[in-house]
Amino acid sequence: MEALAVRLSGLDSYAEGAIRVVVFYDTLMRRRVDLPALARASAGLAECPAGIRIHGTGQVVRAASDGTPLSGPPGAASSTVPIVLDEEEIGAVWLERPGPPVPLDEVLLDRLAIAAAAVLERYGPARTTMADPALVELAISADGDQAARARALRLLGFAASAPLCVAAVRSALPLDRVAGLVCASRPVKSAPLDGVGVIMAAAIDTSGFPPDVRAGVGAAGSPDRSWRQARTALRFTAPRRPVVHHDDLGALALLARIPPDAMRDNADVAAIARLSAEDLETLDAYCATGSLRRAADVLHRHHSSVARRLDQIGRTLTTDLTTPTGLTRARLALTAWHLLNN
Repeated sequence: MEALAVRLSGLDSYAEGAIRVVVFYDTLMRRRVDLPALARASAGLAECPAGIRIHGTGQVVRAASDGTPLSGPPGAASSTVPIVLDEEEIGAVWLERPGPPVPLDEVLLDRLAIAAAAVLERYGPARTTMADPALVELAISADGDQAARARALRLLGFAASAPLCVAAVRSALPLDRVAGLVCASRPVKSAPLDGVGVIMAAAIDTSGFPPDVRAGVGAAGSPDRSWRQARTALRFTAPRRPVVHHDDLGALALLARIPPDAMRDNADVAAIARLSAEDLETLDAYCATGSLRRAADVLHRHHSSVARRLDQIGRTLTTDLTTPTGLTRARLALTAWHLLNN
């Protein structure tokens, strides 16, 4: 490469400089430097401050042109390039050059971004969470053979024999961001599959799901069983219960096996379907709390008005909601109605 640079120098000074930049970063990558060393070397080469930011961890590394580490808020970037790994943007690199960029800044930043991605892939913890959907589908499919599943799991970074948690997610947020919040440690992989997001990890922190995210979590012995559990749990989610772990369902999970037509033909479920939105909200609060006064507190209404509405709902359902039998019927019917709508 150096000999080639010498030969090209007589033809094009820009080409010579670009190749020298490439050789510079190739040397750094062979020496397996870390991010601070990359920032120092880049700042020295550019003769201005250089910075590296990792989105997943929030880590920022900056260095002055003399190699001194810089702290505090980054200065104004004269040029910026994203760090991309496995087609996912995981960070950014930039120069803080006073005035406009110089001709070789673009080449320098491109190589710095490639070098930073290589460092992060080697050392973590910023390996990408997004995975090939075909590999994820093979890992969690009930139809695949064990050898194909084991190979897919290895390619995704998981041991074939290790138990996995799998989450089925519906979210307007980027799936990789959700995965990073519910599994701070690695490995964790995510991919969209048939309109539902899939998150795979050794452990999933259900308290980390952001608001407005619906998620069902399964934790069976095998990935395919965990995925079936996760899809079932997702069907049981509701506005007051956006995240459901399959283990918490117990016998309620059996309701998911009832054919939809049989649910619709049930008189209690049909009555639930005729309720107004306000009645549904009242009944949901009452079923969730099991108490008239606690339901009134949740709904921010006087208990007497909630009592009158529950009495009216009970007549629609032809049962007394204040009795244990009536409450059980209402809970089952409301759950079945949610399943039909999920």
